[in-house]
Amino acid sequence: MTPADLAELLRGTAAKVLAERGIDTSVLPAELTVERPRNPEHGDYASNIAMRIGKRAGVNPRELAGWLAEALTATDGIATADVAGPGFLNIRLDASAQGAILTSVLAAGAEFGTATTLTGTTINLEFVSANPTGPIHLGGTRWAAVGDALGRILVSQGAAVTREYYFNDHGGQIDRFAESLIAAAKNEPTPDKGYAGSYISEIAAAVVAQHPEALEAPPAEQHEIFRATGVDLMFAHIKKTLHEFGTDFDVYTNESSMFESGSVERAVEELKTKGTLYEAEGAWWLRTTDFGDDKDRVVIKSDGTSAYVAGDIAYFLDKRARGADLCIYMLGADHHGYIGRLKAIASATGDDPASVEVLIGQMVNLVRGGVTVKMSKRAGTVITLDDLVEAIGVDAARYALVRSSVNTSIDIDLALWTKQNDENPVLYVQYAHARLRSIARNAADLGIGAADPNFALLDSEHEGELIKTIGEYPRVVASAANLREPHRIARYLEELAGTYHRFYAACRILPIGDEEPNELHTARLALCDATRQVLANGLTLLGVSAPEQM
Repeated sequence: MTPADLAELLRGTAAKVLAERGIDTSVLPAELTVERPRNPEHGDYASNIAMRIGKRAGVNPRELAGWLAEALTATDGIATADVAGPGFLNIRLDASAQGAILTSVLAAGAEFGTATTLTGTTINLEFVSANPTGPIHLGGTRWAAVGDALGRILVSQGAAVTREYYFNDHGGQIDRFAESLIAAAKNEPTPDKGYAGSYISEIAAAVVAQHPEALEAPPAEQHEIFRATGVDLMFAHIKKTLHEFGTDFDVYTNESSMFESGSVERAVEELKTKGTLYEAEGAWWLRTTDFGDDKDRVVIKSDGTSAYVAGDIAYFLDKRARGADLCIYMLGADHHGYIGRLKAIASATGDDPASVEVLIGQMVNLVRGGVTVKMSKRAGTVITLDDLVEAIGVDAARYALVRSSVNTSIDIDLALWTKQNDENPVLYVQYAHARLRSIARNAADLGIGAADPNFALLDSEHEGELIKTIGEYPRVVASAANLREPHRIARYLEELAGTYHRFYAACRILPIGDEEPNELHTARLALCDATRQVLANGLTLLGVSAPEQM
């Protein structure tokens, strides 16, 4: 009996108990959940349902909990049901009912933890979206890990997800990038507010290699050659780096396409027609304050050029036109203003602001010996994704970046994430998976399988705790999807690995010496198979490998 099964049983039991006493069953919520109590002595699961509905049902919560406990105790699979405090219901399953969790895992395999909650929902998930003016820095690297993991998690719950990268190949930053390349090609100093670092010299040399005539071209033509070719080369590097990091995108959209296709012009005319654009001081403004933004936004400047928000409007409309029910933007720590702005844009276009979600990721620091590492060998001014992977590897980098809530800044301690022991969180989880694979290989060598296990034999404390922890996995994944918090899965995997290691220390899994294999060995081996499957499923959602051996 999984936690979901128990919750369904509890709701059905409550409906029956209320109906038998002539109480309107509409007081019951559509869905119930059961929780694992912090103190295992209180039972396997607990519910506050009697306290939630007692007043509406016109019954003292403790009395109602007593009715429920009596009915549950008479149900197959329930060992005990007791009332605590003002009306808490503590439930303990019998061993065979707990074993049904393992049956579910082994039957579902890689699909265990998936759901259909988001089936029919199309989500556009935009993340990283770093400008092609340099390698991806640590902030973008955080989104490369978290965004990719979130996409996997949303898909696991049934959503159709388009992973999208929006890059700025239009505007002042790109002009400064081109001028920096030209200066490097001519061995001149970096322009004011330009870009430095060895990568600039590398790209400049590559541009000249492709276009030997570039340095002799007229200034405007020269600028365009270095701009277009430099952006292509830089973005090719970004895509390659992300791919090697395990992060790929379904769609790459460049900002200039919004202008070249006429999307910006059409969006502006549409908003003028709606009356949400007004003219003042020679410019055209969007009435975003009518929709919760802190100030109105300039869309067309007084000189007739488009402000950055013009592209944002066209891009939002483009996403919706492509069928996105929900547009999730994953932005950096300095983009808080975009939350109100993007929702206001949705409202101003006549759309539902709930179709926009903005997630803000806080800063990431790389720490060595307690001191923040501030300089990159290649980029010159910032630490990059390449630097992080070189220092600790892809798996450790992804796990370190996903493991904490994006609402908090994180320090990645190089000493911790390069340790080859269980102090390193990712190795702690991966080692559990590798140990379980080793057990399976040893069992195969001994000719022992896990067929037809008698899970009723798994009645020890450590076995029960491991089974209950496994049973929590679907709910953890659902929460990670609903709250957009992949770190919940990482923390859960560490809990599962710890629970497994304690089980391994307390319970002998395979026979030793001349001992003949028995039903307990088979049941424990099946428990190990289920544990390994859940670890593998969770690591896959995070984009981290599940090693066969270590």
